[in-house]
Amino acid sequence: MATNRSTCHPGDGIEALNRLPELAEPLLQIDFERELQQLRREDSWERETGRSSKTLAKYPNFRIVLILMKSGTRMRQHRAEGRISIQQLMGQARIHLADRKVTLSTGHLLVLDCGVLHDVEALEESALLLTISWRREKSDASQSLSPTELRLDEEAVSRMDDESGAPDAAMNPPGVVSKSGPGR
Repeated sequence: MATNRSTCHPGDGIEALNRLPELAEPLLQIDFERELQQLRREDSWERETGRSSKTLAKYPNFRIVLILMKSGTRMRQHRAEGRISIQQLMGQARIHLADRKVTLSTGHLLVLDCGVLHDVEALEESALLLTISWRREKSDASQSLSPTELRLDEEAVSRMDDESGAPDAAMNPPGVVSKSGPGR
């Protein structure tokens, strides 16, 4: 039986990341408890959004974002152009989809396909681990979207930025530029 050799090599594409290249090291080790304590000290935790987040890993086609939400807070409707997983590390959250609501408790995992619109509501203080993965090809993902979908995506990214959502517009696939101000 022939083996399929991987085309992924450590460090591939890191030079394309202009911010925080240390988030794309060949080996990353993360202490969730320490990261959650740090998120509770962030200014964003005290704002009315009641949410703090931090990108833990950032490769050209893959992101991991830790999100901490206060009870009763919500991330309004948004989508990711890549496939995502939401792992509930602590607490309980409800994911609102177009046709149903899914409740996640500690230890649960939800996977959504590309472009699925969803809201996230914290039913109690919640820590979520968001993983986003895009296709490896460097194609302009925005070309496959309708003007309405592009507008909705831009609005969602803008809301995430305005509401102290995931830094570096973690929801954006490679090649799609978000509306960001200076210093972002």
